[in-house]
Amino acid sequence: MDAIYTAAATANGREGRAVSSDGQLDLTLAMPPALGGDGKGTNPEQLFAAGYAACFASALGLVGRQAKVDTSEASVTAEVSIGSNDKGGFGLAVVLRVELPEALQGETGRGLVEQAHQVCPYSNATRGNIPVELVVE
Repeated sequence: MDAIYTAAATANGREGRAVSSDGQLDLTLAMPPALGGDGKGTNPEQLFAAGYAACFASALGLVGRQAKVDTSEASVTAEVSIGSNDKGGFGLAVVLRVELPEALQGETGRGLVEQAHQVCPYSNATRGNIPVELVVE
């Protein structure tokens, strides 16, 4: 792969800070209450969800433009779950909820969402590694 852009961030654990190399991102990290923390900060799952949702929405915009279809009113919500896996560690699962405007309901919209899933770098990175469910609303 020929890199077009590289992002770099440093973190010191689930309870601490995450800071990007350019300083644009500087966040307090905290364990969510469901994992025994106080929840007074963001967590890796929220960061992953935000990144995946933004990236997928951008991919949807790209395939929409290529098809000459306006997807600007669509929105994407990524639900990232963490849980125990069968190897004694932890795993992730994702549900991508794509809300389409009325004009894109049906096969056309579903087709665009499926195309975006083939284009999105997050989808390509997770494919075969974690379950990703597409829900078109």
